[in-house]
Amino acid sequence: MMKTRAECLEKYGSDYFIEKKIEEGVLFRVGKGIYSEKKYVPEIAMFVYKYPNAVVTMKSAFFFHSLTDVIPDECDLATTRDATKIKDKRVKQYFVPDDFFEEGIETTNYKGYDIRVYNKERMLIELARYKSKLPFDYYKEIVLNYRKILPRLDIQKIQDYALIAPKSNKVLETLQLEVF
Repeated sequence: MMKTRAECLEKYGSDYFIEKKIEEGVLFRVGKGIYSEKKYVPEIAMFVYKYPNAVVTMKSAFFFHSLTDVIPDECDLATTRDATKIKDKRVKQYFVPDDFFEEGIETTNYKGYDIRVYNKERMLIELARYKSKLPFDYYKEIVLNYRKILPRLDIQKIQDYALIAPKSNKVLETLQLEVF
């Protein structure tokens, strides 16, 4: 279980006692101001804990959903447009319109940690929206993997997401031409 510095201060009393617990191997520093009772915490779990209002998206979500075997260089997180800028160099932040942000969020258990990530249907919409910003080979790999799992996807959800997505006409056209 992860804890913030404030939670550790409440439990242990002072920074001195927090450092003592770290020296004893009872507590581990996994990020700036983030502590865990487990020695190894997946980086994605630490970022989701550190930024609880963010959702895993784009390359991180494609990897998470096994749609690609390319390990992302940074953690891609979506936030609302009015969210504070994330200043961590290991995080790429995507600002999403408020009315589209909540669509397709699911909480999945990953190595014992709850991860908020967009579902596969929503990620198909994101793939179409960001087509021009992704490397061609990477894009094609993911499209081919989507074609393989198409019978298991909820087509109605995909259509619903596409209709409320920014630039919905372009998204629908891309999906029709390249995926379906």
